[in-house]
Amino acid sequence: MDETYVKIKGKSAYLYRAVDKAGHTIDFLLTPQHDRDAAETFLRKAIRTQGLPEKITIDKSGSNTAAIQHYNKTHQTAIVIRHSKYLNNIVEQDHRAVKRRTRPMLGFKSFWAARCTIAGIEVMHAIRKGQLPTLENAPCTPAEQFYALAA
Repeated sequence: MDETYVKIKGKSAYLYRAVDKAGHTIDFLLTPQHDRDAAETFLRKAIRTQGLPEKITIDKSGSNTAAIQHYNKTHQTAIVIRHSKYLNNIVEQDHRAVKRRTRPMLGFKSFWAARCTIAGIEVMHAIRKGQLPTLENAPCTPAEQFYALAA
């Protein structure tokens, strides 16, 4: 679990992302703040879609640590927090796909446009990584997977 920033109207907004050991994107959330409440909102969203993890690897981010500790306390869970900048490289490297697309844009004009654009970037990145399930369990090209989403 990690966050990166994106420029919206010249100000930083924060993109929270979680990636599993295999490099598959678990979830993402764009928020205007970088605090415990934003990190906990993302944590709840990721747990709601993927289930409760045993341990979470984060960097030395105080907001992520506070969010996980607060979640553990309020929900009586025992999620282990690992602080490691080296084990966190998987998610740091996964940020590159988003940053590679958003950096040439020089920022966004509105939060809504940023949210929609980043959602599209994340979907295309998931298709490229082979994360989307296919109906026939047969390998599909990325183009076929994309057109199957629209159908």
